[in-house]
Amino acid sequence: MIKLLPEIQNVLNELGFTQLTPIQEASLPILLNDKDFVGQSQTGSGKTAAFVIPILQKLKLNVRGVQALILCPTRELSTQVVREFRRFGRGFAGLHVLTLVGGVPSRPQREALEQGAHILVGTPGRILDFIQKDRLDFSILKTLVLDEADKMLDMGFEEDIRAIIDATPGTRQTVFFSATFPVGIENLSRKYQIAPEKVVIADTDSTIPMIEQIVYKSDDKEKVQTLLRVLQQHPAQSVLIFCNQKKTVSEVGESLLSQGTKCGLLHGDLEQKDRDRTITLFRNGSYRFLVATDVAARGLDIESVELVINFDLPLQAEIYTHRIGRTGRAGRSGTAVSIMLPQEEIKILEIERLASVKMERKNLGFKNQFGLGAGFQGSAMETICLFAGRKDKLRPGDILGALTGEAGGLAAKDVGKIEIYDTISYVAVSSQVSRQVFARLRDGKIKGKKIQIKMA
Repeated sequence: MIKLLPEIQNVLNELGFTQLTPIQEASLPILLNDKDFVGQSQTGSGKTAAFVIPILQKLKLNVRGVQALILCPTRELSTQVVREFRRFGRGFAGLHVLTLVGGVPSRPQREALEQGAHILVGTPGRILDFIQKDRLDFSILKTLVLDEADKMLDMGFEEDIRAIIDATPGTRQTVFFSATFPVGIENLSRKYQIAPEKVVIADTDSTIPMIEQIVYKSDDKEKVQTLLRVLQQHPAQSVLIFCNQKKTVSEVGESLLSQGTKCGLLHGDLEQKDRDRTITLFRNGSYRFLVATDVAARGLDIESVELVINFDLPLQAEIYTHRIGRTGRAGRSGTAVSIMLPQEEIKILEIERLASVKMERKNLGFKNQFGLGAGFQGSAMETICLFAGRKDKLRPGDILGALTGEAGGLAAKDVGKIEIYDTISYVAVSSQVSRQVFARLRDGKIKGKKIQIKMA
């Protein structure tokens, strides 16, 4: 039995953590014992908590200096990891976790870093930029984590990663988490780890079998109409649609928007604030559909997706696994649909062979109309944007109190996810009361202050 600090155990109790996942059970004793580690497990297996908890357990709060560095392949995964540190570490007064990622101005990050941080989470490019400008002090660094290490290598970060590791103390604990174990990871492990312990967690029977996997054939010219018919035949409140190119994302998004749906688009060219907004609105139920390139396949903190659609077949079997892994999570059932062109039958067979899955070939039932109809035009939630955030000392409880207190008068069931970023916050509310909530926030105060708001 692992004995954790009361600050951690109390939070775990509050969150209802009663059983560790296989990767957590296998890795926690090793990581708490300061040993180097390689953990191989699929997305959604609970690996983030597997390294967050040991880092918090060993953290010295009274020492304001970087004690842990977590490298992530994308800004979205970095944000998710920081959120987990703040969730599990909320019992630690004065805990400072900082995100250093590209795609956003570096000055605010530099200013925040000057105030001191216990934990850094970031992408290799921005971290290396700060190292080269002599803005990072790793003299007391204890733990280095490469999260989704294989993905970082796929994205061409190996040289940056090596330079970053070379800038850290040789006494550090080095931890790799990866969905696969390619030769590049093996080479990094051989050079930078000391007698690492390796744990491989195979896909469990509780994940893939919970996902119904279906293939529908379509001609190229009829592909969008096939998508609309798929959505008619598989109605769902949260649908993630994958395309291979940004251009296709835009075309599919326009088709859905023309049906009167609420739809978000996600691809690599979006600015960080727009990516955060899009993901937040899909996560909280304000967007029913999210059309995305594979930037969304890994690392996004989206708890429950009912339906995943491969509008374009993925280029690799491994990508297929990560895509459909967005549904059927945490014991829930889910559906994954792939649209196949006539010439793509061989590609489907190859995906089935390499991913060890079997997809069911089906024919779409005929509908009287190709349009989605009125039933698809609403979302359960709408989002209100507040122009204040963590830097304004705003907390979720402040917003919830303003809405459900005497002045607000709302029932707690009408308030959904509240997400707070550095300078902006989002609150999801029931669509039925969204106008009422907007008026109360606009005319009222939060923490005694007027805050500018708008519908997101």
